[in-house]
Amino acid sequence: MGVWSFITGALILLLILVVICFLLYCGYIYYIHMKYDHIPGPPRDSFLFGHSPTLMKVMKNKMFVYDTFLEWAEKYGPVIRINGFHRVVALIISPEGVKECLMSPKYTKDPFYKRIETMFGARFMGTGLLTDRDYDHWHKNRRIMDPAFSRTYLIGLMGTFNEKAEDLVDTLGVKADGKCQVGMHDMFSRVTLDVIAKVAFGMELNSLHDDQTPFPKAISTVMKGMVEIRNPFAEYTPGKQAFIRDVKENIKLLRKTGQECIERRMKAIKEGEDIPVDILTQILKGAEFEDGCSLEDLMDNFVTFFIAGQETTANQLSFAVMELARHPEILTRVQTEVDEVIGSKRDIEYENLGKLQYLSQVLKETLRLYPTAPGTSRIAEEEIVVEGVRIPPGATLGFNSYVMGRMEKFYQDPMAFNPDRFHPDAPRPGYAYFPFSLGPRSCIGQVFAQMEAKVVMAKLLQRFEFELVEGQSFKILDTGTLRPMDGVICRLRHRAEHKSKT
Repeated sequence: MGVWSFITGALILLLILVVICFLLYCGYIYYIHMKYDHIPGPPRDSFLFGHSPTLMKVMKNKMFVYDTFLEWAEKYGPVIRINGFHRVVALIISPEGVKECLMSPKYTKDPFYKRIETMFGARFMGTGLLTDRDYDHWHKNRRIMDPAFSRTYLIGLMGTFNEKAEDLVDTLGVKADGKCQVGMHDMFSRVTLDVIAKVAFGMELNSLHDDQTPFPKAISTVMKGMVEIRNPFAEYTPGKQAFIRDVKENIKLLRKTGQECIERRMKAIKEGEDIPVDILTQILKGAEFEDGCSLEDLMDNFVTFFIAGQETTANQLSFAVMELARHPEILTRVQTEVDEVIGSKRDIEYENLGKLQYLSQVLKETLRLYPTAPGTSRIAEEEIVVEGVRIPPGATLGFNSYVMGRMEKFYQDPMAFNPDRFHPDAPRPGYAYFPFSLGPRSCIGQVFAQMEAKVVMAKLLQRFEFELVEGQSFKILDTGTLRPMDGVICRLRHRAEHKSKT
């Protein structure tokens, strides 16, 4: 009897503790939302959970969440309160707000970036350039990396850009019979992987021809993991355990590859061999200036550059082909420019890139509608006011290039694909276009990425006509970056003009 009394008392005590914790949680939610309720935004579903029913419906039905944000921006902007349980984000839809917060180093990165330092318990990007929230430490590493993205070094990459792009068009040429269906996103993912592996780390992956290489799948899997970690309960969700194990195994593969690559280069340096001034060399050079820099720290930047250097360019190229196939008049115009500038030359020179003005406009317009890295976030350590809206200290500030790029307020007829928006003489709104972020923490590799994209697109336009296979949607898949959901399946044909010239 005494045992049962003890168990009953313990259960009652546990129940009381649960109720107290629940009430404390409710009080915390109440406090948080009192701080933010003056900011316009969608209504909360309940006082208890403080989330938006619309947002929860989007997540449940896997709708594209940024389109929901776009609707809210049109209705509630320029600052929008987005509730997610105990967390509130102030989404800034204001060029003035973007300028204030992204151009200044005083706004540190949001703690969300800590969630991709370690993903599901496995070290992922660690404190690499993307995730490092300590501005002084990041700035020191950024200065060390800068020489690997200097104009001189990038010009020296033209040979590799040409070589790998030529490999791509040769591979596509075998399939260019007007009947074979080609997944362009997959092909672009492979060629950009081959490029970043060689020019950044001295690796020959040959993924264009090796269907057994694990790296394309590894990158795709960890990118899906980056979407799942937005859900704080993902690790405890039934049915997710096998996927989480897969993510962790692929992170292990990427980091092991980085370790082997780093150790080979360190051995080459020790033995006095000639080494390139590439990203890997700069990563190792950085270790000379960092006391206590470990192999794990070095691998952080390997993984960061390996993924970022491949994923975003592949997605941009895929969206560009998708839009050109939908707009034959724009395709004809850009092919005419390529014919005039490149002709039938096999190797594109650095000087040619500056003359491909309309192709540059096509690529920029692609990123306006489909920014592959759509947003970023910061923390407001002090209270700020954006267009008359007071944002309390400690707030998470969200910035979304996808949303601002699709608003009539900033772009006339924003859903139309119109490269002339980016003509040098065309007026454009300031601080509404930031596909590579802005300010001191803008993407270090943006010039690299656009040079690579230009070379690949120029060769593709030089050699082929392409059309989309029927029945595809033009939906967007969020896998940490934005990519075409259906993979841009095309039929290709050789261009008669190029055949006659060669």
